[in-house]
Amino acid sequence: MLFTSVEFGIFFVVIFILYYLPFFQKQQLPIIIVGSFIFYGWNSLWLVGLLLLSIALNTIVSFKIINSFKKCEKHLWMTLGILGNLIILGFFKYSILLTDFIAATFHVSNTFIDSTIDIFSNLPIPIGLSFYTFLSIGLLVDLSRDNNVILKGSNRKEISFGKHILNTSFFIAFFPSLISGPISRASNFYSQVQPKSFKDIPWYTVFRSLVIGYYLKMVIADNLKDYTYWISFPYYQNLGTITNIVLLVGYSVQIFADFAGYSLIAIGLAAALGYNLPQNFNFPYISLSLSEFWRRWHISLSTWLRDYLYFPLGGNRKGRIRTYINLIVVMALGGLWHGATWNYAVWGIFHGCGLAVERLLGVNKKSKEIQEQAKSFWQQFLLDLIRWVIVFSFVSIGWIFFKLVNFDAAIDFFLTLTRNVNQRLSLELIAPTILFCLPIIISHLFCFSSFKYFANNRLLKNIPFKTSMDLILGIMLALTLLDAGSTDTFIYFQF
Repeated sequence: MLFTSVEFGIFFVVIFILYYLPFFQKQQLPIIIVGSFIFYGWNSLWLVGLLLLSIALNTIVSFKIINSFKKCEKHLWMTLGILGNLIILGFFKYSILLTDFIAATFHVSNTFIDSTIDIFSNLPIPIGLSFYTFLSIGLLVDLSRDNNVILKGSNRKEISFGKHILNTSFFIAFFPSLISGPISRASNFYSQVQPKSFKDIPWYTVFRSLVIGYYLKMVIADNLKDYTYWISFPYYQNLGTITNIVLLVGYSVQIFADFAGYSLIAIGLAAALGYNLPQNFNFPYISLSLSEFWRRWHISLSTWLRDYLYFPLGGNRKGRIRTYINLIVVMALGGLWHGATWNYAVWGIFHGCGLAVERLLGVNKKSKEIQEQAKSFWQQFLLDLIRWVIVFSFVSIGWIFFKLVNFDAAIDFFLTLTRNVNQRLSLELIAPTILFCLPIIISHLFCFSSFKYFANNRLLKNIPFKTSMDLILGIMLALTLLDAGSTDTFIYFQF
């Protein structure tokens, strides 16, 4: 069920009314849980069975961790739980990739491999599986570290298995964030589980998040998709270099608008139900370094990878070489998290190597030194601009591995850029792409460090922020109603 569909609108209104009816206040959790199962299984009922399997596994294991007093027991249950989650994830998402890897490594016969791949290729990849798997693993790890957020304000005897299965089901299946996040932390979420009141709804937060989220998805992303389609294989081969570059920038904007839009809609829906989800995007395309980009892009995943993978591997505490290896390994695994093809791993390695080189050259330290020596605003602006061009170009080049799933096609795209330099501009593609990119460019521009300084001091200090924001929200709402593109699934649903 898509957030942008009429069916979802009806579904949410019904859930919202039942949720806040006074005589249903004690049943708010069951209402959301049942609603989440309906939401998840709307198009494929079997998905509910898989979700129930994940909930059952993590409920049992987390309850065992809570009631284990010895650290070794906690770690044993955590390890078993993580393995169980990874087996489910691997079976449904990575079976073909693992089969190919085993065949190449151990020289297994082609007949056996072909028959195995045929079996696994008929298994549909469950939407949202990666998200709620990471959510569950985070819960188990937090509990094993004695971060017993479930026990805040209570004791072990008060946590019955019945109550625990209800809370854990609610945490994992919470429908606003079930399919594409943001990935919540148990420490933030469990403390919010309590009866909610209609009068406490933060209406402005709900309105703002939903209006911006639907605008980003329905106006920006859904319109851009009709133009970025032309950098699919083999259509990009007939386009000129400049046209392809503009469309690639358009795809960078599209994937941001699509996923940031989903995240904001999820945040708005959760706020309407009385829950705070973590911020997932913070103007990532103003980043002046790759490390800053990953602090701004898909924040809930990047912090998850940092806390549950990078730090346990040693982070930057085991010397320079180990730090570079850790960065590359974490980003490669983060790439594979997005999809079960090697192009995603290459994308992750690409970013990992970029982060390693950035750290090796001490880019951030040197930039701070140069900034301190900059004698004028324009020197600072020029420095920021150069850094921004490098980072944005690097990130946009990486997105081609998302757009073109076939690795050979991705390489051919870059070769085409060198071959079609003299080919004419396709203005019928370039003009609308730039038009739909402009709102994202302008919004990021106002957050760009040098321009923000300039604007705050010379241009915008006399404009009431609240009034201008309300006007912008009104314009966004009108455009969403009048200029929405054709409905399409969210890009991150495939992950």
